[in-house]
Amino acid sequence: MNGNPIVAAIEQAEAPQPAHTWPDPESLPPPMPPAPKFAPELLPVALRPWIQDIAERVQCPMDYPAVVAMTALGSVVGRQIGIHPKRHDDWLVVPNVWGAIVGRPGVMKSPAMTEALRPLHQLESEARESYEHAAHEYQADKLLAEAASKAAKKQIEAATKKRDMDAARMHALAAMEEPEAPVRRRYTTQDTTVEKLGELLRDNPRGVLVARDELVGWLRGLDKEGHESARAFYLEAWSGTGRYTYDRIGRGTIEIEAATVSLIGGIQPGPLEDYLRAALRGGVGDDGLMQRIQLCVWPDMGRDWKNVDRYPNREAKQAAFELFARLDDIDATALGADAASDIPALRFDADAQGVFDDWRSKLEHRLRDPDSTEPDAFISHLAKFRSLVPSLALLYHLASARIGPVDMESVTAGIAWCEFLEAHARRVYGAARNPELGAAHELERRLCRGDLQTPFTAREVHRKGWRALDRENLSRCLEYLEDLGRVRYEEVETGGRRKTLWHVHPAVLEGAQ
Repeated sequence: MNGNPIVAAIEQAEAPQPAHTWPDPESLPPPMPPAPKFAPELLPVALRPWIQDIAERVQCPMDYPAVVAMTALGSVVGRQIGIHPKRHDDWLVVPNVWGAIVGRPGVMKSPAMTEALRPLHQLESEARESYEHAAHEYQADKLLAEAASKAAKKQIEAATKKRDMDAARMHALAAMEEPEAPVRRRYTTQDTTVEKLGELLRDNPRGVLVARDELVGWLRGLDKEGHESARAFYLEAWSGTGRYTYDRIGRGTIEIEAATVSLIGGIQPGPLEDYLRAALRGGVGDDGLMQRIQLCVWPDMGRDWKNVDRYPNREAKQAAFELFARLDDIDATALGADAASDIPALRFDADAQGVFDDWRSKLEHRLRDPDSTEPDAFISHLAKFRSLVPSLALLYHLASARIGPVDMESVTAGIAWCEFLEAHARRVYGAARNPELGAAHELERRLCRGDLQTPFTAREVHRKGWRALDRENLSRCLEYLEDLGRVRYEEVETGGRRKTLWHVHPAVLEGAQ
């Protein structure tokens, strides 16, 4: 033994602790609630083979391309047609939706999104070609109008000399007529200021899809000081039923008769948890923006992978593209929609209405339960399902090429979607609500892998730079594990500052728990 009593004390403290000195530890709960496996039946029949083909070729969960495709489908339908969820009331829902796909880097979020947005990009490409042709024709018409204007000036002068003011006025009015400039149909945009987005919406009253590869950049941009009006705009444009007016120096007044925005993007768990944690604490994100991202999925990533190298399913792809093209040109009257208001709308049939009313009654009672232990942010998320079920039911109905009221199968699909999405929402909000649980799993994983030796100090963990184990998370994590009897600390005198050593239960290191 070392002759120095201080060094000897440290060596004794750092020696492995006998197993019999530890009581049995409590089990560590799963890191997050389970996520149900995606069921192809949630999708309209016309989309199922295509989405399955994408998921197999990309080797990603079906959840990813499915959510992207449904969001894109809603953006194409936009304000062409809506749904009245009540039997008689004029409450109107437009089927534009917001979605997000959650996963760590490298799980193929971006490729899945790219594949599922191809029909939208095809429509965008066709619209651009049409616009370029129309713009060419417009330039020719403009030259003709200029020539006609010069001729009209001579006619005006001649009529004026004859004091024939009626003829002069007629020529003047004719000279003022100019060809109407073509407007390019836009379906999607990736990176835009909110002012430019307003101009796009002014010219595209059906709505536009904002597609972001990384949603965290979009969220943080809206959090910046001075961007409050942009945040307010997105909050307003989520419902798809309102109008918005900008008054800006330089741009003047921009009147948007139809402020309808759809949203899709990918996000990593860490930034998402950070953002939601601020919302749960009543921070800048506590305004319902995150809760509007209703189609939010965070699927489990299996360990299985195989190299799939084959041609895409041509028939499935063609059917999906044809579906998008068909819903880009809806004849609402032919579908039986009520065109009494600006937005034509369908209603549920009698059986579907009964199912929806029963489902909504149960939802409303849950939202108003005074004994609920759910966090307010999660309750707010569920409240948005009121409009999500009718939106998804309408999309399912339209994609199935049905005419007349929205039927039982469609509303059942919408409800099944929301049951599926609620499970994912529990995972998303649970991770933000209990960050110490995720940190505890990460710490024990590092210990079992040998990335960290025991006993250890908090400083040693900090120096590793592990994101999930920053100072705040680690402190809460160690307290949590101590309460479970999985770690314990020991204060050691070093002749200077006291040193806190953390010992780990042997059963934890053996992977017994």
